[in-house]
Amino acid sequence: MAAQSSGLTHFDGKGDAHMVDVSEKAVTSRIATAEGWVKMAPETHEIIAAGRAKKGDVLGVARLAGIMGAKKCSDLIPLCHPLPITKVAVELTPDADLPGVRIEATVKTTGQTGVEMEALTAVNVAALTVYDMSKAVDKDMEIGGIRVILKDGGKSGRYEAK
Repeated sequence: MAAQSSGLTHFDGKGDAHMVDVSEKAVTSRIATAEGWVKMAPETHEIIAAGRAKKGDVLGVARLAGIMGAKKCSDLIPLCHPLPITKVAVELTPDADLPGVRIEATVKTTGQTGVEMEALTAVNVAALTVYDMSKAVDKDMEIGGIRVILKDGGKSGRYEAK
């Protein structure tokens, strides 16, 4: 079966990977929000929430790392288009019930393709930064729950996770 008929747009009729041609798509406002979490020991959560980590402000550094990750998405994901990102917002919220840190990233652009990959990359890079800055006290941390929760703009319209 040809890959195009399967709905996988990053493969041509022969099944070879290719970058999707978006040149005929309309330029529209696009937005995507992704979320994820880093679970950790309650003691690690307390250190991060109180800002007492030896390496510094874990949440502040992770926020900046997430923003930088969104901007570098096309350098990391082979078939992503480089996009003129107009906004990246990354929020990290300590959650004692998890225990850990919840992460949400929203990315905006005006362009011919969406920013879901940039939002997902921002969450992943922020989560990895939380791990990196906290691994000296907790090597059992778990990263997960990473998914797109909102996408809007373009031909396919609005999507909201349930």
